[in-house]
Parts: sequence; C-alpha cells; structure tokens
Amino acid sequence: MKIAYLDCFAGLSGDMFLGAWLHSGLISPGLLTERLALLGLGPVQLKVRPVQRCALQATKLDFAIAVPDEAHHRSLHEIQALIGSSVLAVGERERALAIFGLLAEAEGQVHGVPPEQVHFHEVGALDSIYDIVGAAIVIEQLQIERWYASKVNLGSGMVQTQHGLYPVPAPATLELLKGLPTYSSGIEAELITPTGAAILRHLRPEFRLPAARWSVSGYGAGTRELEIPNALRVLFGQPLARPIAEQEATVIETDLDDMSPELLPYLREKLFAAGAQDVSWHSLQMKKGRWGVRLYLLAAAERIDALSELLFRETTTLGLRLHRVNKRILERELISVKLPGGMVRVKLGRLGQEIVNVKPEYEDCRELAINSGLPLEQIERLARAAAEEQLQREVS
Repeated sequence: MKIAYLDCFAGLSGDMFLGAWLHSGLISPGLLTERLALLGLGPVQLKVRPVQRCALQATKLDFAIAVPDEAHHRSLHEIQALIGSSVLAVGERERALAIFGLLAEAEGQVHGVPPEQVHFHEVGALDSIYDIVGAAIVIEQLQIERWYASKVNLGSGMVQTQHGLYPVPAPATLELLKGLPTYSSGIEAELITPTGAAILRHLRPEFRLPAARWSVSGYGAGTRELEIPNALRVLFGQPLARPIAEQEATVIETDLDDMSPELLPYLREKLFAAGAQDVSWHSLQMKKGRWGVRLYLLAAAERIDALSELLFRETTTLGLRLHRVNKRILERELISVKLPGGMVRVKLGRLGQEIVNVKPEYEDCRELAINSGLPLEQIERLARAAAEEQLQREVS
C-alpha cells in the first residue's frame, strides 16, 4: 500500500503542493508540462527552480504565462466546460472538477449565491487553473491509497483579495476548513490559500502521522520568506504492517438524574450527527436515592468542543468529565451488494489480510425490509451471504 503525509507546518497552497512532489522526484516537470498541455490552452511553461527557505532546500514552482490572461475572471460553468472538453484522462478531469466544485460551494456559501453563479477571481486565473489541474494530475499519477496530514497552520493578519482586505484565513478558505484541525503559530501571513484548502478537502486525509517506512520526502516552497521555513513537506512510503490500528479518542461522560429518559434517543441522533463515534448510557442510583443515567460519548479530539456545547444545550448537565483513551480498531472497508429490491452496504473488518467481521448496514437493511415486506433478520442474513459470496469470487 502506498501512503503519503502532508506536513502543513507552513500551511498549504497549490504551487507548494506541486513543488513538493516535483522536489520528491516522484513527479517530473516534463510529465506535468505534458499533461497540462492537454487542457488545450497552448504550450505550458514551468519555472522550476531550487530555493532556500530558512536554509532549507525546497523547490519553487511558477507558471510562465506568455500571453496575458484576458479572461482571468471565469465562472464555474466556463471552467467546467474548459476541463470537460479537454483530452486529460478521465480521473484527472474528475478530480480537477471536484476541487473546483468544492471551491464554488465555499465561495457560494460565503457570498450567498448558488455555486453555479460563482465567478472565480484569483482562482479563475490561468496559473490557478494550472495549480488545480496540476494537483489533480499529480494525485492520479501517484495512485496513493491513503493520505494523511498534520494540523494546518493558518497564519494570521489580513490578506488582500478582489473584494478588499479580509482576515486570515480568508472566508472561503475557512469554509473549506470547517471540521478540520487547524492552529495559528502567530505568523502574520496567509499560510493556507483557498486552492490549498480545496485540495486538502478533496484528499480527505486522516489527520495523524501514521507508523510507516518513509522512502521519499519533498519540500515545496511558498513565495515569501518567513521566520519558519515557508514550505510544504510531503512524505511517501509504506505503512508498517500492523493488523490492529490504534487511535486516540476522548471519552465524554456526564450523569443525569433530572432529565426525562424519553429525550435520550433524540439526543443520541443529534450527537451522532455532530460527530460522536459512539453514544450509550446506563442506569445508576444517584444521591438521595434518585435514579439516573450515565451518558457516555466517544469522539475524536476535534469534535470535543461541538459535542460539549450540544450536551450543555440539550441536557440538564452542569458539567462534563473528559479523559483521553487509546482505542484499537480493525481496518474497515465498505462494499455494496445487490439484493432483490435494492442495494445494501456491508462493512468489512480486516485483521491483516483476513476478514473477521461482516456487518450489513442496519439502515439499508431496514429500508429494504420495509419496502419488500421481508423480515429484517432475513434481509441481514441475505446481505451477509451475498457479501461473503462476492468476496469469495474476488479471491478466486
């Protein structure tokens, strides 16, 4: 399995992403030039040069635009037509369109317009189009099966945009980063751009440094000199063979003796929607002989604040207990099987190369049982059998 890690200690931008992979040697300037020419916008000239950022060797990438870009303000529809009519590979086109779609959704949310009415300004310029399409090309060429990333350094201060001075991170960037782990080291600069945030969102990485054997590294330089190395570091390698993965999580607990138990199922739905990994409760006897419940949540660190606020708003608790735990989990995979009447997703649990758990998704089985009139237990049994038969065919 091929894995990669994006070390965003100085943020992330499109040219930093491309520069880092060029510096790694896994992507050549010739290949990138050749693939970008398939956009049909004429010859593409890359300016690839070694630079130093705080004495750290890195690669700086710029695009030499020979002809002035008269149409640097482009709509989403224009960009979709441009990429869709190109002779890029299907995967390259789909990834580029997906990244632009994320940008359009974020810009539309910020400015209160539908995504299809968004006009890109800075991101609509040729060099930005090359950045995004180039990122799509690199992602497809590398065929990395799992992406990881560090927390993202945002920077601070103000940034000049087409609409005036905006706080860092810019509003569209912030929209793209919602739910992702970020911080600011206090540097007054825009460290992550909308393009960088959209690429990161598209990759859907796990935000941790995995146990791995790293074989290749690369540094992609940003434009400015800062008090830290202004570069993105990328790592490429193989994961260490660990049949059982270990992750950090946080347990949130609270005891309730003055709240109607009828509200708990509703609360559980809201907690899961807000990112809880597990929600349960059990009865206990509290002070003065009152009966109550102990509510138990399991969550990733980045969801603690949102879940805590929800608990304070939706329950009668006045305080929460938090403690860190390590959890061990099987590698998981989701497949779909076809049954009479519809499709059912089935979750597989892997212990190394061995599948030790086959679990049909309850909601899919429930919906199919309601629509077909068959017993729910029978639907689950048929789904499990179909999944096992599908897996046996793949092995043979």
